Amino acid sequence: MKKLCSFILAALLIGGLTQLTRASANNKKWDNNQIGIEHKKDLSPINTEAPTIPGRIVRYDSRINSIIPANAKLEKLADGFLWVEGPVWNRKEKYLLFSDVKANKIYKWEPGKGISTYLSPSGYTGDTPFNGIEPGSNGLTFDSQGRLVMCQHGNRRVARLENRENNTQIALADRYDNKRLNSPNDLVYKSNGDLYFTDPPYGLPTQRFDDPQKELPFSGVYRLSPDGELTLLTDEIRSPNGIAFSPNEKILYISDSTTKESRWRAYDVAEDGTLQNGRTFADGRTWERNRQGNPDGIKVDKAGNVYGAAPEAVLIFAPDGTLLGSIETGVRTGNLAWGEDGHSLFIAANTAIYRIRLTATGEGYSRNGNR
Repeated sequence: MKKLCSFILAALLIGGLTQLTRASANNKKWDNNQIGIEHKKDLSPINTEAPTIPGRIVRYDSRINSIIPANAKLEKLADGFLWVEGPVWNRKEKYLLFSDVKANKIYKWEPGKGISTYLSPSGYTGDTPFNGIEPGSNGLTFDSQGRLVMCQHGNRRVARLENRENNTQIALADRYDNKRLNSPNDLVYKSNGDLYFTDPPYGLPTQRFDDPQKELPFSGVYRLSPDGELTLLTDEIRSPNGIAFSPNEKILYISDSTTKESRWRAYDVAEDGTLQNGRTFADGRTWERNRQGNPDGIKVDKAGNVYGAAPEAVLIFAPDGTLLGSIETGVRTGNLAWGEDGHSLFIAANTAIYRIRLTATGEGYSRNGNR
């Protein structure tokens, strides 16, 4: 009898706790653009195949609320380009530069003044017609002296702009092991002056790995030292694309934009600047399914959260790889940049440039400089 009573009491207790748990979940209040979900590094458990809605903010984890304010809105600043990429904010002169890769131009957006052409041609300066679809510059950044440094598809090099008036450029890196680079794509400076960049084949005429003009048998990630020494850091990523450091520069994030194999990779940065312990930071294969685009540009905020340009959205990850939320664009999304006071995130997506105001602060805005 005692065993029976104990069993009944336990059943009632479990039932009561179950009802309490269900009631708590049902009474949980989320903002209009929030979805509750358990923390997951793998994107597959999330309903990531639902159609994207331009401008929608989806909150998968409550931690996103300290990053994106409740009243945040995605604002379109300019449209009508061919394929925008590589935005970078000039903190000294307060304007945004971005590449139109297919148009072979760099444009300038200035608050209150709008759009103007900054540099043309930007990525292919040859005399003969370019035999491909993406001749222009891609990733852009500024060096410690405020000079513009560009990844150039058509010229197949990383170059620095010396004189804008006559478009004088200096090649910083164009060959490895006496072979031409594929088509440098994106780049980031380390605080010691080392320049890290990715080199997939997307600027070659066919954009394929077996393009006849491809001289290197791999797509590399490189480090260029201030004295001009070029070092291959890894050739294990088939399509290395976006690249960014964690705030303490101990981790390097690289997106792999290989179709159907989309991932964000993470590497430990050794004391000598080489890469170790390569691993998957986040798996984007489910998100990529039925959407336009691939993982592309990457940026990091001051707290170490990772912002990845992805098919039809910007995905925001915690430092442990948990997907926190997404800012949906509804179109192929190429790259992003922090700007203005460090709370503006500029997004280059397909033919347009967007801006969203965040609570988060962009990495680097706690120190002086233009990077």
